[in-house]
Amino acid sequence: MDGYTREELDEALTAVQSIIHKCEAARKKFPRGTAHHTLLERRLRAMYLSRALICRELSGADGRER
Repeated sequence: MDGYTREELDEALTAVQSIIHKCEAARKKFPRGTAHHTLLERRLRAMYLSRALICRELSGADGRER
């Protein structure tokens, strides 16, 4: 993820974590098997992946020049 500063990654991580929290709360309101529940499941998988990639980049960003 070259080209992003540590600050940008930190801000993105905060946003992704907020989206995860909101989607997890919303998912509880819809029965399994409904379109809304499926959409939120897919959205959450994408956000978990995004969070993992950002965290991996942040852990490797320490000590690197940008």
